[in-house]
Amino acid sequence: MEYCLIRLKNKGIKQSMSKKGNSMDNDMMENFFGLLKTEMLYDQENNYKTIDELILTIDDYKYYNYDRIKVKLKGLSPVNYRLQSSILNSFINCLNLRAFTVLFQ
Repeated sequence: MEYCLIRLKNKGIKQSMSKKGNSMDNDMMENFFGLLKTEMLYDQENNYKTIDELILTIDDYKYYNYDRIKVKLKGLSPVNYRLQSSILNSFINCLNLRAFTVLFQ
């Protein structure tokens, strides 16, 4: 356990400190690792001859958030969906601000 904590610290990774049963802060990671295991590990254990081979394959899986489209995100990748939402929210906030200033001039 101590070895893991040292490695996390050396890599600049902050360990989740939530209490047991409070998964709100790690929902996204649980979802990601669930997909990763389903798509790359289960029923494919024999595809990897060494742990290094598995690690390289997992490194290649990083495309997930950038390139991989998801139907439930309207055919966008997770990153593009968040960007679109962010741009749309900024636009709506801008329109609301303009409407507010017109109403109260």
